[in-house]
Amino acid sequence: MNSSNAPSAPASGPEEQPPARGRAWRDAGTRLAYAVAIVGAVAAALLTPLGEHVVNIFLDEPTCPGEACEGKNPQNQGCAEDARTFEPASGNPALLQLRYSEECQTVWGRIERGNPGDVVTVEAAGGARRSAQIEYGNDQFTSMVRVGDGEFEVTACAVPKAGGKSTYERYCIQASEVTAWQ
Repeated sequence: MNSSNAPSAPASGPEEQPPARGRAWRDAGTRLAYAVAIVGAVAAALLTPLGEHVVNIFLDEPTCPGEACEGKNPQNQGCAEDARTFEPASGNPALLQLRYSEECQTVWGRIERGNPGDVVTVEAAGGARRSAQIEYGNDQFTSMVRVGDGEFEVTACAVPKAGGKSTYERYCIQASEVTAWQ
């Protein structure tokens, strides 16, 4: 028996406890961590060349018109979007191409049906010269050379690797702003 005169608490089952403060803090901290991770992943994706290319597709304009394009990758900068091609139809043993982006004011060389070790070059008269080597596969393109917004003359060459598998000899093509770019 209870000897005290204090009324006894009604029996209502297990006692209810107030919510733990730590749990609310952990939930907010977890949400913040997820938000930071998502924002970080999106930012990292946009700062890569592929992310930059995706952004350029949505903006539909190059990131580097003119001199800012010099030496950069035409695909990453959005310059391949409006590019036109000059590729002689006959006597082109390595499928050598010149690519021209009027919007970016640049050109670049591209080789197809080459072999590892073959080199493609592009040079603007009075300007820069760029080259790229096929590392694997059978094609490669150079970085861009600025040609400006007016008259220009450019030369691209396919150079087979000495002692390599290619059977063609050094082959060059020339073009200008009035070439039949397709």
